[in-house]
Amino acid sequence: MRFLVADDDPALGMFLARGLETEGHTVRLASDGQDAVERFVHEMPDLTILDLNLPRKDGTEVLRFVRSVTEDLPILILTARNDVETRVKCFDLGADDCMMKPFSLAELRARCRALLRRRRDRNLVLRHCDLEVNRIERTVSRSGSAIDLTKKEFALLEYLLLNRGRAVSRATLLEKVWNMAATSNTNVVDVYVNYLRRKLGDYDTNPLIHTVRREGYAIGLHPVAPPA
Repeated sequence: MRFLVADDDPALGMFLARGLETEGHTVRLASDGQDAVERFVHEMPDLTILDLNLPRKDGTEVLRFVRSVTEDLPILILTARNDVETRVKCFDLGADDCMMKPFSLAELRARCRALLRRRRDRNLVLRHCDLEVNRIERTVSRSGSAIDLTKKEFALLEYLLLNRGRAVSRATLLEKVWNMAATSNTNVVDVYVNYLRRKLGDYDTNPLIHTVRREGYAIGLHPVAPPA
């Protein structure tokens, strides 16, 4: 799942990012309110963790903006303000949960899982043909048989399924899955696509993952080139 963490404390942001990435999530950090708004629009994260004391735009302004864009994507407020009035205001503005600093990382991760489970979103379980990917439980099965994937293999398959029906370039996959520059000189995408194909048993005449010449990879397209 894609998370956005907006907090003006770089050390806390990195701590949260590492803690959430251990569960296989992709985390983007924003250090001020304006950056949070821009990253939200660009990324449309599955869950946002939002501090209230942000420079440039206060957290409540960010909360108002996000709720003007969508009512569905969960928002967890993480704040040092411990007065009841602040919590009530956040809930009235559309926050889904509120945690006080200091906090337990284990509890925060559990609350994030609970918020994601409550979402009514058809994209929480991704299906294509006989393949099923549960983004909350982080499980993969094909024809009912469980398939064990690494975190990066899961993230790659998840991104291709979220964009099924269109080709995704290697540059985009480097940015979105590996958080690397699009211009990086590496064949890691091709290597991991081959790992996925091997684990999915995806070498028949009608594969799930197609190589699209000069464009990248796709799920849900008719093949236009033999698998790499």
